[in-house]
Formats: sequence, C-alpha cells, structure tokens
Amino acid sequence: MINFKKIACVSIVLTFAWPAVAGDLETVHQKQWIHGSKDCKTNKDPLIDVLEYDADTFILRQNKCTNFEAPFIYVFFGKHTVFVQDTGATEDAESFPLYEKIQALISTRPPLENGEALKILVTHSHGHGDHTAADAQFRGKENVTLVEPDTKSVIDFFKFRNWPDGEKKIDLGERVLIAFPIPGHQEASVAVYDPRTKWLLSGDSFYPGRLYVKDWNSFRSSIQRMLDFTKTHEVEAVLGTHIEMTKVPGIGYPVGTDYQPEEASLILVPDDLEDVNQALITQGNKAKELVLNKLIIRPLNWLERFLSNVLG
Repeated sequence: MINFKKIACVSIVLTFAWPAVAGDLETVHQKQWIHGSKDCKTNKDPLIDVLEYDADTFILRQNKCTNFEAPFIYVFFGKHTVFVQDTGATEDAESFPLYEKIQALISTRPPLENGEALKILVTHSHGHGDHTAADAQFRGKENVTLVEPDTKSVIDFFKFRNWPDGEKKIDLGERVLIAFPIPGHQEASVAVYDPRTKWLLSGDSFYPGRLYVKDWNSFRSSIQRMLDFTKTHEVEAVLGTHIEMTKVPGIGYPVGTDYQPEEASLILVPDDLEDVNQALITQGNKAKELVLNKLIIRPLNWLERFLSNVLG
C-alpha cells in the first residue's frame, strides 16, 4: 500500500516436522496478531509476529509500533527452496531483523539430502516501499534470489509473455506455486496461489482495508482475473498484506493508526471477491470510492498517482 500516511516488534514458535502436517485455517481466522499499543514507547511485543500454520508454512507480521503499516509476509518451504513474499516496511535489520528470522526458520530444518543449503526466493506482492524496505537485508546474500520489485524485473523473472495475462509456476521442490499478474493497485502487482494450503495471496489488491486504486480499469480486470482463478482452482482463503478494518462491518481504523485492538480477520474468501467484482461491475468505468462490509475501495486522485510514480 502506498505510504501516504505516517510511518510502523519476532516471537517464533519453532516446531518442525517433515512432511508438513495440514494446518487449520481457523487458527489464522482466530489469531490475535500483535496490533500496536496506545503508547508505542511502552510496547513490549516482538518485532515480528510469526504464526506457524504448518511445519512448512508461516505468516509473519511486522509490529505496528515499528511501522504502522504492519504488513504481512508469507513464507512457504519446499524441498529445496523457501519462498518469501515481501520484505516489510523497515530497512534496518536491528529494528526489523527479517533476514535473521528467515535464517532462524531455515536453521531448524533437516539438511537437504545432497548436503546443499536451502535456497531463498524473495518476490513481492507489488513494488511499494512498505513491502520492499528490507530487500537490502537479502540482496547479495548467498543462496538468495531477490526479484527486484519493478515491472520489468517481475516480467523477466517469471517470463510472463503477455502481461498482464498468463500464469507461471514457481517450483520450490514438491511444492509448486502459481503466480499471475494483478496490476491496478500498482503496476508490478502479482498474485500467488499455493495449492497445498489453498491460499491465494492477493497483496494490496485485495485485503480487509483500504484498497488504493491507481488504475481503475486495470484494477477491475485484476479483481475479475482473481475471481475467475477461484472458479478453476480450489481456494479456501484469499490473504492480503494488511488489516485496516475493524470487526464492525464497513468501518476501518483511521489512516496511520498504530493501535488496532479490534481488528477484522485477515481471511477473505472467494465470495468476497465476488461481492467486490459485482460492485465494480455496477460502478463501471467511473472511479469512485466504494465502502463494503469487509473493505473500502478508494481510487487515487491525480496528486496521489503522481506521488506514487515518484515514490514507488
């Protein structure tokens, strides 16, 4: 999400087994994430909250008292590669030790049969700074492939031939993800589907919060593209990269808040995509703010679009 607001601590429960035991989606739905404090100077929460969904699947969230954006990061382990989507909103490794925590997760796993180290693949849901800030912690590290968060790098890495159409597979070793373009919020936005968990990762294009839309018609097409995908693939949850809505339908937290004690669930479902798609069809080509029960769609004005181009 575009950082128009202001600017946002890692408990890890490390229990591993191989192969993975299926997780329970209810654990994600019921999870009370670290959500900031009334006074962040007194906040004692971990720098990164880590939910172990199963032995090979983790959801990380940055503490709102280190950055109010509190983005979510997804980590999927395969046999030879660990997939990391996004790197959070803070570059400094001391206040946001993301690379260190990924290495901590890796270090507890059994060694590969060939004696080699696990590879790390870092991609992005899109190119905004609150999801790319810690890229420098990974850039140039051994066994790390970092896909730079610009459209050309994304197209070149995934070998998309007809952007924004098409799908590409990401082979992690006995775990194959599917990636496809979803521009509209930002030009380099990409959705990722994991058949093992049946999760569709939707970035800032679809989550319980304010969906800032840079290109209205591209956004409409991308929502339709994700909805169409759910018709041909088994999707149990659509998971984005922020929570900004309260538990009260249609009511979001104030922009820039660093304390959200009554957050909505992170989980959205295909029916929510259907609701948004229908609202967009009804609205048509004319961009307009739309307030729904679980999210708010807000088109950017010309100045915000300009700043988006300048700031990324």
